[in-house]
Amino acid sequence: MSMQVEKLEKNMAKLTIEVAFEEFEKNVTTAYNNQKGKISIPGFRKGKVPRQMIEKMYGKEVFYDEAAEITVNATYGQELEANKEIEVVSRPQIEVTQCEAGKPFIYTATVALKPEVELGKYKGVKIDKVETEVTDEDVNNEIEKERERNARTIPVEDRPVKDGDITSIDFEGFVDGVAFEGGKGENYPLTIGSGAFIPGFEEQLVGAKIGEDVEVNVTFPEDYQAENLAGKAAVFKCKVNEIKEKELPELDDEFASEVSEFDTLDEYKADVKKNLAEKKEADAKNEKEDKVIEAIIADAKMEIPDAMVDYETENMVNDYGMRLRQQGLSLEQYFMFTGMDMDSFKAQMKPGALKRIQSTLCLEAVVKAEDIKPTEEDYEKELQKMAENYKMELDKVKATFGDYEKEQIMKDIAMQQAIEFVVSNAKEK
Repeated sequence: MSMQVEKLEKNMAKLTIEVAFEEFEKNVTTAYNNQKGKISIPGFRKGKVPRQMIEKMYGKEVFYDEAAEITVNATYGQELEANKEIEVVSRPQIEVTQCEAGKPFIYTATVALKPEVELGKYKGVKIDKVETEVTDEDVNNEIEKERERNARTIPVEDRPVKDGDITSIDFEGFVDGVAFEGGKGENYPLTIGSGAFIPGFEEQLVGAKIGEDVEVNVTFPEDYQAENLAGKAAVFKCKVNEIKEKELPELDDEFASEVSEFDTLDEYKADVKKNLAEKKEADAKNEKEDKVIEAIIADAKMEIPDAMVDYETENMVNDYGMRLRQQGLSLEQYFMFTGMDMDSFKAQMKPGALKRIQSTLCLEAVVKAEDIKPTEEDYEKELQKMAENYKMELDKVKATFGDYEKEQIMKDIAMQQAIEFVVSNAKEK
């Protein structure tokens, strides 16, 4: 087995991998064993047809497609591991170029390679000062949020719907007089002004009374995820079943004692201010880091291949999907609620993917330029943090990590030390 590397433009490369026919032939046998149970030929029991008979009837190449897939999956990673100077940062675009009996199996993998970074100024970069002062308005806003969270809902029967009300409605949607799939709901909870429905829908319910039928006229957005509805005018026949309004608790000592460990409103306000100050300090630290890294990126030179950005975008989409599943939602449901599809979602994620790549590449370049090398003591401290976070004994945490995991953790520590280095050297304007 061998691999040749052809460098292409914009940090792309074509890897040509050659596999001996004998190895490919073993995978043809594997493909035959995988498929023989599905093949029926008169005179033979299912699963007992000899390979030679199948190849005679369907051609010697009948198992080549699966054998090729097996061969690529088995050899691609091996070749990258054997050629560690090649840092691939995208999914491979595979093309089989030779697959013939008695000849080596040859395929190409077009990939993105990790770009080189030419750092500009990264020490002493200037950024705008980040404010951390907590104002009375900040405190009042935070307390109002707590009042909202502790509000109770009261049924309303003596007036029509107004903005901010929590309603229960029946609705059915029609386009050109025909009801459409997914456009019907009963006793649907809708907060007026929440923006949960199509633009213009909720506003037209304002003024409606309980039991009253209301026709709501809207136009679906041009980029609506259901193509059969995108850009079309629709009429929703609605009925308001219930109206509720929020009643906020009085802002007094009793409220303070119910939502906190304090007996008086003044003590509660002082605690809110302290917590906001801590949060602002943490947010300011993150914002300062972001600004410094953005300045370093702006002054650096790097050519990032599109395939690398696409790969990182896919990773971010998968991560987002996993977080949604933990909340009991699927990406498909998320798209239905937001009116997006996968293409528009990826387009939304792409700028963040590019920034993440740029940040990582620049910080890695700082690690190299400053010869940042975490110590064993740094590693021990990081494991101790993990042990505390996961409420595990340190020895058990250590036992879960091998050499590879340790190498990755040390890289993460080095990146964090690079961030601390450039931030400590930055200057606020």
